[in-house]
Amino acid sequence: MNFLRGVMGGPSAGPQPSGADTIQKLCDRVASSTLLDDRRDAVRALKALSKKYRLEVGIQAMEHLVHVLQTDRSDSEIIGYALDTLYNVISNDLEEEEQEENSPKQGDDLGSQFTEIFIKQPENVTLLLTLVEEFDFHVRWPGVKLLTSLLKQQGPQVQQIILVSPMGVSRLMDLLADSREVIRNDGVLLLQQLTKSNAAIQKIVAFENAFERLLDIVTEEGNSDGGIVVEDCLLLLQNLLKNNNSNQNFFKEGSYIQRMKPWFEVGDDNCGWSAQKVTNLHLMLQLVRVLVSPTNPPGATTSCQKAMFHCGLLQQLCTILMATGVPADILTETINTVSEVIRGCQMNQDYFASVNAPSNPPRPAIVVLLMSMVNERQPFVLRCAVLYCFQCFLYKNHKGQGEIVSTLLPSTIDATGSSVSAGQLLCGGLFSTDSLSNWCAAVALAHALQENAALKEQLLRVQLATSIGNPPVSLLQQCTNILSQGDKIDRRGSKVQTRVGLLMLLCTWLSNCSIAVTHFLHNPANVPFLTGQIAENLGEEEQLVQGLCALLLGISIYYNDNSLENYRKEKLKQLIEKRIGRENFVEKLGFISKHELYSRAAQKPQPGFSSPEQMMFDHEFTKLVKELEGVISKAIYKSSEEDKKEEEVKKTLEQHDNIVTHYKKVIREQDQELEELKQQISTLKSQNEQLQVTVTQQVSQIQQHKDQYNLLKVQLGKDTQHHNSHGDTLQVNGIQLEEVSKLREELEDWRNRHEQLQGQLKEKDAVIENLKSLQLEMGTEQSSQPSSSGGVEHSTELQKELELLRTQIQLQAAEISKLQTENQKLQAMNTAVDRVSGASGASKSSEKEGRLLQELGELQSQVKALSEEKASLQQQLDSSSSTVAILQDEKSKLQQEVAEAKKEQDDLLVLLADQDQKLSALRSKLKDLGMPVEDEDDIESGDQADEDEDGDEEEQD
Repeated sequence: MNFLRGVMGGPSAGPQPSGADTIQKLCDRVASSTLLDDRRDAVRALKALSKKYRLEVGIQAMEHLVHVLQTDRSDSEIIGYALDTLYNVISNDLEEEEQEENSPKQGDDLGSQFTEIFIKQPENVTLLLTLVEEFDFHVRWPGVKLLTSLLKQQGPQVQQIILVSPMGVSRLMDLLADSREVIRNDGVLLLQQLTKSNAAIQKIVAFENAFERLLDIVTEEGNSDGGIVVEDCLLLLQNLLKNNNSNQNFFKEGSYIQRMKPWFEVGDDNCGWSAQKVTNLHLMLQLVRVLVSPTNPPGATTSCQKAMFHCGLLQQLCTILMATGVPADILTETINTVSEVIRGCQMNQDYFASVNAPSNPPRPAIVVLLMSMVNERQPFVLRCAVLYCFQCFLYKNHKGQGEIVSTLLPSTIDATGSSVSAGQLLCGGLFSTDSLSNWCAAVALAHALQENAALKEQLLRVQLATSIGNPPVSLLQQCTNILSQGDKIDRRGSKVQTRVGLLMLLCTWLSNCSIAVTHFLHNPANVPFLTGQIAENLGEEEQLVQGLCALLLGISIYYNDNSLENYRKEKLKQLIEKRIGRENFVEKLGFISKHELYSRAAQKPQPGFSSPEQMMFDHEFTKLVKELEGVISKAIYKSSEEDKKEEEVKKTLEQHDNIVTHYKKVIREQDQELEELKQQISTLKSQNEQLQVTVTQQVSQIQQHKDQYNLLKVQLGKDTQHHNSHGDTLQVNGIQLEEVSKLREELEDWRNRHEQLQGQLKEKDAVIENLKSLQLEMGTEQSSQPSSSGGVEHSTELQKELELLRTQIQLQAAEISKLQTENQKLQAMNTAVDRVSGASGASKSSEKEGRLLQELGELQSQVKALSEEKASLQQQLDSSSSTVAILQDEKSKLQQEVAEAKKEQDDLLVLLADQDQKLSALRSKLKDLGMPVEDEDDIESGDQADEDEDGDEEEQD
């Protein structure tokens, strides 16, 4: 308050005193007036004076304005004036025409102090949250602006008050759903301030469906073509996702990554991008990078990378990467984004390797990017981005490393020179006269060898043709030659930069590769050059080179397999002791980790250099230095005996590693078998569950059938009792036992008659044969003795036999008709049995009923068989009749009579069947009408009588 008094006690000239008096009077009116109109006018006047007399209004009127907010809630107009006045007092967003030279600093102090006074009572902030809930525009909008200003001035304190307020954050989330764009847009700005550096509020906002609402707003506004509202939404999304693993996981699992793909749909016409579109797309790319940042947990980053590939986001980014007319800063940020999307993800790296640039002939995107990296005319930031992209492509990608190195090997180099490979571009950049190209190519080639001993050995085979007529030299030898020449070559840029790049490449190449160390030491000029560089006293710039030379010499000692007699470990250590000194060597080795640029490169994988001169160290190389510095320092001081012991330990460790590797392989195979077994178990479990469901369904069906059976059983019991009360015979499953016994007796009769008919048929066959033989004899006798009296006698006998046969045939025909009538009677009885059985078939009561049904089925099958046999007998009788007809013309008349009798019989059968159907229909109708119906015995006796009459008529015929 002393500061405020000092400001008020300023010069007395001008309108200050009258303004202060007016403010005091207005405050008195607000405090003492009983009429709402008077208080409203006074607050309106304070609002008008609040910008010009900010200090006075803040000191004198703040308490009264807060009181108005508490007591006059019913009048939205006075509440709006009070909120606007408080906003003018607290906010530092003064208009330019009202600012004075000292006002910005003074305004900042005033706004912060007034905010502190306002939030000293947390109830004020809670009251403000309540007012923000009001739908009235004149209340809600000033409330949003005032709350945003409070968060700008005293962010952490206001955040804490809102956090502990019941439903505080949820109330503010409703602003995003407001149909009035002004309030919605200012609500986005409010949430930006609210979510700054507060993980708890970020989580609450995310789980209040903020992602869905913000993405909807971005889509409505036109994605990257939208205005500043899209920019505000993207900034809020960055606040919610950056360094917040919980929100990132929620964003991924909510399938919001898929909704980002339309943001990057860029057309063919990419000219004339507006500044707002560039800003929006830049923020969108940064949002993608937030999700796949190398600083995130590896599991979360990998899952986001896979989601971006599957939804097509990576493909869309690669399209922008290869498009023409894209602004340089967007292209650079796109390269950085693609780099982190593919970093360490084999699937994405494989896809990126397959991307081709739209050129003729098509070239791989990697080759096109490397051409930009080694081109000194390209912007520095673009070259850094390409290097980062190449590093990310090779990170944990042994397949990609092998493809890059294979382009350098003699067997794969294109002899025609029609296409440029990645290896050729790297070698060209490594030996160019531009120091930045040298450094970038050396670092890129070092990443192709990172943690891959096999490729380090393969790279030793690379031969380079230095000039026409000279024999080719190895790549390793050429690197050491350029390193030893040093300042003799005229280069553009920092000469130290080239040497640092080559030394980092050699250190990476020789580390953990004894064969490469042997090749390096085989050149007698290398060790003297390194010792000479380390032993010299050079300036600060050269100290970095000395440290790297010490590291390279230390690697040559530590990974030396003693295969060269002149450069065994012990001799190299003696050389260091004599020419350099162990202490001096360790001190020079420590120059690397103490360098400022080393510390900066160790912070993050992306090269973050403001100028080319600062590009000295690579992030992965700093890890190698950290790993080897202490090991090399100890190795320098070890004696030969300790070296021998260490070698023995190394051999033991190698054997142990081989054993471990073997067991790892076995465990891996067992894991695969276990996975297969688990899959089988899961399959069997699913099948078991399906079977259990089926069994459950069947059990329920069986239970339903049981219930139906019990119900029908009860109904059958009632029907049985009803029939017993009328003196009917006992029925089992609707079939009378007496009928079954009758059917059995009739079946026996049928069998006996069948046997008799077969005997008669045999007799008739014998008679026919006799007739045939007699006819033949008669024919011969007639030809020899036509006028003899014996022929007449024989003809008389033949006529007698014919008469006898005729009577037999008539008897057989009568027997056949009788059998047919009996068959019809039996079929009618079967039909009645089937009808009664069908009416009560669902009510099976016992095993006895089942046996009776089975016996009835057998009887029916036997009846059917007898009918078939009867038909065959009929055929045989027809054949015998035809044979007799040949002997006698009267046979034809007998056949006609039999045919007419059959026809009449069939007509009678049809009439009987129709009559039976009509009787059944009438019986069912009478039952439905509740009329008494004759018993089955009466009906059957009636049927029997009808059948007997039909039989008599047929016999008469």
